[in-house]
Amino acid sequence: MTRAEAPQTAVCVDFGSTWTKALHVDLVSGEILGTASAPTSLHEVMEAYDACLAALTEKDSRAADAEILACSSAGGGLRIAVVGNEELVTAEAGRRVALSSGGKVVAVVSMASPDARTALRRTLDTTKPDLVLLTGGTDGGNGEALLQGAEELAAATRAGVWHGPVVVAGNNAVVDQAAGYMANTKVGLDVIVADNVVPKIGVLAPESARAAVREMFLEHVIGGKNLSSRADFRRIVQGATPDVVLQGVETLAEVLGEDVVVVDVGGATTDVHSVVRPDPEAEHVREEVVAVTPVTRTVEGDLGMRWSATTTLAAADHSDPSLAESDLSGEVEHRRNHPGWLPRTEQDKDIDELLARIAISTALQRHAGRSRVVLSPSGKVIERTGTDLRRVGVVIGSGGVLRHGRRGIEERVMRWSARGGWQLPERPLRAVDSDYVLAAVGLLARSRPATARHLATHLTPSR
Repeated sequence: MTRAEAPQTAVCVDFGSTWTKALHVDLVSGEILGTASAPTSLHEVMEAYDACLAALTEKDSRAADAEILACSSAGGGLRIAVVGNEELVTAEAGRRVALSSGGKVVAVVSMASPDARTALRRTLDTTKPDLVLLTGGTDGGNGEALLQGAEELAAATRAGVWHGPVVVAGNNAVVDQAAGYMANTKVGLDVIVADNVVPKIGVLAPESARAAVREMFLEHVIGGKNLSSRADFRRIVQGATPDVVLQGVETLAEVLGEDVVVVDVGGATTDVHSVVRPDPEAEHVREEVVAVTPVTRTVEGDLGMRWSATTTLAAADHSDPSLAESDLSGEVEHRRNHPGWLPRTEQDKDIDELLARIAISTALQRHAGRSRVVLSPSGKVIERTGTDLRRVGVVIGSGGVLRHGRRGIEERVMRWSARGGWQLPERPLRAVDSDYVLAAVGLLARSRPATARHLATHLTPSR
C-alpha cells in the first residue's frame, strides 16, 4: 500500500473474556467515528471482532479498510508467577513489575524460604502461570539467590512441571549464567534477559522487564491459549489489555498535565492504574526498600461485581448507613452464581452501585496505602505505604457498571472517605470512560502519538 493509500482511520479492539469492544478512530483528528461491542466466544475470539467490524463499517464504510490494532485479556489474560529472593525486596519488586506489565500475579515464591524447591514446583503445578518472572539480588551483589531460582526452574522443567517462558531480571553479574542454566535443559526453556528490576536497594527499574514480558506475551501467550485459529489474531494483538490501558493512562496524564487515577471495576477484579508525579516532600519521607514508581497498577482479585460479589460485600465498612439495616447476602450470592446477570429494577441497580462503590473505595485504599508520623533517630518522619494519591487531579472510572449506569453514577459510586490516614484523592474531577477510549489511546500511543493525545482529550472531565 502506498503512502497515498495508507489508512486514514483505525479500529482499536479490546478482546475481553466476556465482551470484545471496538473503537473506530480518525487518525488525523483523533475523533471517535463509532463504537461497537460483541460477546467474546473463547472458542474463536475473532467472531466477536468480525461482528464489531461489521457494525462499525455499517456506520462508516472506512472501517472496512482501517488499520487494526488490538489488545487482549481473553482466556484469563496474562498469568505471571514471580520467583524472587526475599519477599520484601526482589520478590515484591517482581510482583509490582508483573502488575505494571499487564499481568495477573498468580503466585510469588521466595527462594529464601526453607522449602523453596517444593513450594516452587507445587506453585507452578497448581497456579499454571503463562510466564515466570525470575528476580534476585542487586547488581554486583550476592548472586546465589538468582542462580538458585534458575537451577530450580531448570529442575522443574526436567521433571515436567514447567515448560513455559521465563523473563530473568536480576543481579547483572550472574544473569547470563542463570539464563544458561535454563536454556541448557533437555527441553530448553525460552528465556529472555532484562535489566535488573532492583539494581540497588531503594530503586525499582521496571521498564526493561515490562518490555520483555510484553514480548513473551505476544510470542507465547496469544498463540498458546488457542483463542483463535486465524493468523490475523496474532498479527493485530499488540499487548495485554492492562499493559495497554496503563500506557493510555500515561498519555492521558501527559495531555491533562495532572496526576491521574483510573479505576476499572470488572466482574471478578478491580484494577487501579495511577500516574503520580514525585512528591516534592519526598525528602521528609522514610525511604522504602522497594521504591514506589510514578506509574503503578494494582489488581484486587476479591473485588468485583459478579464472580467476586460476595467478597466485595465482605470488604465493606459496615458502619456505612446504606448497609446498616440491609441483608444483601442473597443478592450478592445470586450475582456470584450468575455472572452474566443484568440488573432490571431500580433496586437491582441500587445494589450494583453499592457494590461498585465498595469495590472502588477499597481498591483505592489498597493502592494508596496510609501515611503516619513516626519517630526515628533523626526525628519525626512521615512513613507511607502505597502510592500517595492525595494530589491526584482526575479520577476516571471504567467497567460495565459505570459505562452502562444511570445518569450521575460517577458522583454516587466514585466517592470515599480518607478517615484512618488513607492517602486518597482529596478534590479530584471525575469522569467515566464510556467509549473504551483508554485502551485505544494506549494502542495508538507508540505508533500514532499525536492521534493518541487527541483521542485522550475525550476523557477531559468538565470543570
